[in-house]
Amino acid sequence: MVKSTIVVRASDALPLAATVDDEQTETTLQEHKQQAKLIFRRITGNAEPRCSIESGQYTLHYLIADNVVYLVITDKSYPRKLAFSYLDELSKEFATSYGAKVEAVRKPYAFVGFDTFMSKTTRLYQDTRTAGANGGAMDKLNDELQDVTRIMTKNMEELLWRGDSLDRMSHLSTSLRSESEKYRKAARNINIQAMLRQYAPIGGVLFIIILLIWWRFS
Repeated sequence: MVKSTIVVRASDALPLAATVDDEQTETTLQEHKQQAKLIFRRITGNAEPRCSIESGQYTLHYLIADNVVYLVITDKSYPRKLAFSYLDELSKEFATSYGAKVEAVRKPYAFVGFDTFMSKTTRLYQDTRTAGANGGAMDKLNDELQDVTRIMTKNMEELLWRGDSLDRMSHLSTSLRSESEKYRKAARNINIQAMLRQYAPIGGVLFIIILLIWWRFS
């Protein structure tokens, strides 16, 4: 089920809004909320826009849109499709209500009013076992869920102990393309040199013969 949600500004990790969690939830998720802060610090301009980070019995899902990070902590068994559909709902509403003000705010939790929408949306997504009670609206939602097979999944240990980043994997493919291009050029040059070594003697002989014929009949 959905446990807790926080919205921060991506450029400096300034908290913009968060769900109001009860004391038990705060105690249970204390470590994971600290991990969320770590994630916010690791986010750069080249970070994956959507990522799921597994941590013990919970998973931290985040979505980046328009310099805002939306992060939700859920049970590990909670479907990723629902988690990211939930984050999409939040991002659309937040952009509509507060998007133009995000860059100007200086104090934390400037948009506490967003909690009302988050609470209402959380109830809709709260538990997959009771989702059917929401009737046609939830059925429609399930029909519209996005494909999350390409969303990056990481483990919190990678971030904590290995110093792993949240950068996109595209830089790797770009590097591979660059290296491939270098190898293609090198191979082409080698082929040209091989052809020159193979046919240069023949060309030289033909050139001499042509010169002799020209000298004889000139």
